[in-house]
Amino acid sequence: MIIEPKIRGFICTTAHPQGCAEHVREQIAFVRAKRPIQGVKNALVIGSSTGYGLASRITAAFGANAGTIGVCFEKPASGNRTASAGWYNTAAFEIAAKEHGVMARTINGDAFSDAVKKETIAAIREECGQVDLVIYSLASPRRVHPRTGETFSSVLKPVGRSFTSKTVNVQSGVVTEVTLDPASQDDIRNTVAVMGGEDWNLWIEALDQAGVLAQGAITTAYSYVGPELTYAIYREGTIGRAKDDLEDTALTLDARLELSGGRAFVSVNKAVVTQSSSAIPVVPLYISLLFRVMKERGLHEGCIEQMYRLFAERVYSDGPVSVDERGRVRMDDWEMRSDVQAVVDELWQRAQTGSLTDIADLGGYREDFLKLFGFGFPDVDYDADTSPDVPIPSVAPIEEGV
Repeated sequence: MIIEPKIRGFICTTAHPQGCAEHVREQIAFVRAKRPIQGVKNALVIGSSTGYGLASRITAAFGANAGTIGVCFEKPASGNRTASAGWYNTAAFEIAAKEHGVMARTINGDAFSDAVKKETIAAIREECGQVDLVIYSLASPRRVHPRTGETFSSVLKPVGRSFTSKTVNVQSGVVTEVTLDPASQDDIRNTVAVMGGEDWNLWIEALDQAGVLAQGAITTAYSYVGPELTYAIYREGTIGRAKDDLEDTALTLDARLELSGGRAFVSVNKAVVTQSSSAIPVVPLYISLLFRVMKERGLHEGCIEQMYRLFAERVYSDGPVSVDERGRVRMDDWEMRSDVQAVVDELWQRAQTGSLTDIADLGGYREDFLKLFGFGFPDVDYDADTSPDVPIPSVAPIEEGV
């Protein structure tokens, strides 16, 4: 079949296997060209198939020569429907890891469930015995609690009062106003249950109790702060409440792991184009302005650049990990520089449909968005007849009717 991008709102419903493989190869090439990372032997990446999670797995495998076990929830191809981008990313990663001579195994299932935790622990015992790095990078809109069976769904809403601001349709370039009603207490509770720190804590407890968490192990989860103009929808909204819970969990885990020489912390990362960030009103407009400013200053980073810098220069560098007053590693330091934010603020005031071509990097945003799904790579023949059926080597095929 000929696979083309089919965009609906903030999501692309198709993915290209060769394009996704090229995206993975580009990230691997970036890491392999850098200085090797010393200090990690085996990593568990929970949420390993896209974005920062995938970049973390690539950095561990090809930057530190570490064995990796990834946990994700991706769909294979079915009939005329392509697999998800994360499925193709994972297949390409495993093939490259085998060629590189490092262990790679993937557990495909609901990471919130006890069953997947047990399956992952069994895989760790079988493949490497213990893990000394645990990366928690889940981005899911829904969670079924493993103990109570209650289903939680996260929402993108402000807290306390309604919020009106600019937003942009990235595909058309049209700037409009969006108004969001305030969240209820149930909305806040649900979002914290999905995106907060409870499941991260359950993972560390399960790994530790099973004896597969190495002494001195490090664990990190990812967060975002952003500028004041996005606070109402992000840091002070329902997502922000969840991130507060995640950061509180990091402090608790850090005190626990420190007893055996380990660490737990949250890394506050730079704004990038991901499937998750594309869904948040206001944020795509901010990102397109930010990209313009950071690229002009030579400060722009994507997921792989951020993750290499995090592990090579912060986590596994000489000396203690530098954290802020909340115990967070600030990988958003270049984004939040005063000179960068001053220009972004000025551009934000001027942002309207007719001005974006001159003041924003919508082209860069669209390019990054399409690359998430394997489109826009010059060396890929998108007119070629392409089979969507690509297996992940370590994942058993799903039988029909199951």
